[in-house]
Amino acid sequence: MKITINDVANLAGVSIKTVSRVMNNESGVRQSTIDKVRVAATELNYQPSQAARNLASKRSYVVGYIYDNPNAHYVIDMQNGILQTCKNNHFELLIYPVNSKSPDFLEELSEMLKYSQISGVVLTPPLSEMLDVIRLLNTQKIKVVRILSGQKPPENISPCVLVNDKQAAFQITEHLILQGHTKIAFLCGDRAHSSTQQRLSGYLNALEQYKIRINLDWVIDGEYLFESGVLACEQILALEQRPTAVFACNDEIAAGALFAARLNGLDVPKNLAIAGFEDNPFSRQTWPKLTTAAQPTRQIASQAAELLLQTFKPNNKNENSINSIVFEPKLVVRESTSYSIIKNQFKTGQTKQ
Repeated sequence: MKITINDVANLAGVSIKTVSRVMNNESGVRQSTIDKVRVAATELNYQPSQAARNLASKRSYVVGYIYDNPNAHYVIDMQNGILQTCKNNHFELLIYPVNSKSPDFLEELSEMLKYSQISGVVLTPPLSEMLDVIRLLNTQKIKVVRILSGQKPPENISPCVLVNDKQAAFQITEHLILQGHTKIAFLCGDRAHSSTQQRLSGYLNALEQYKIRINLDWVIDGEYLFESGVLACEQILALEQRPTAVFACNDEIAAGALFAARLNGLDVPKNLAIAGFEDNPFSRQTWPKLTTAAQPTRQIASQAAELLLQTFKPNNKNENSINSIVFEPKLVVRESTSYSIIKNQFKTGQTKQ
């Protein structure tokens, strides 16, 4: 027999309306009442009907994650972070990949939005940086939370979660400088992404602060792909003046650079130090393991979903105000840049994670 909201209300000794308010995370309900309702719902294994909730509230309890990103590890962590928040708040998640370079991209996205009945979306780069996408969502009255690279939120735009890529990139470059490197290459991701621009800016700022000459021949364009790292590393190794260190825009690029370096018979980090960014599984699956900036992607996604769900709450008086949260990626030093770590491992027989 299917358990209904009436069963939960009877077991908890409250009204059906109160159960509905608890399930929808509305304010103004005493904590003791919330606890009784949730205990009853758990005991009965009650699953709220999305159709009924949608009808009662005259809106959808479905949010979307729309993305265009070739990095599978990043996408999966984003999905899991958003999904966990949705589950905790009894929302459904619609996951929709797109190709933003397609000429029919906006038309296809518009059609999807018309028929999906989603209430809001979480956007990641590059979609979160595309004003045409934001305008389309606003036109269809769909709430938006954007994940962006930066330190300050853009003006007059919906809530966002910011990642301070610039400062983290400065720290990685500074680490390489303090290891004794003055010839440091930078392997770009897609230049259209603000994350690439922010990380490049942090790299350049560190060189300037330590009064190290900037050699633009060592700034190599590319994409956020393993293959791009291979090609970029081959390019710098062919230069007459070779860098002694490489800072790649993400861990996949760094892993590709490491692969190319090993193919060319180089010892990493003795002949060429290599650092990445993001701390995805690539950084821990290579040998040597990659120095990187730990970016808590799942936590960022979960927080973005929390911001989005807050905009749905009836008591949200500041619905149109700009809310922002800034995440600071942390430097993680591993064997790919620190020869002393490798030497120490041989002495102790331990592996640094």
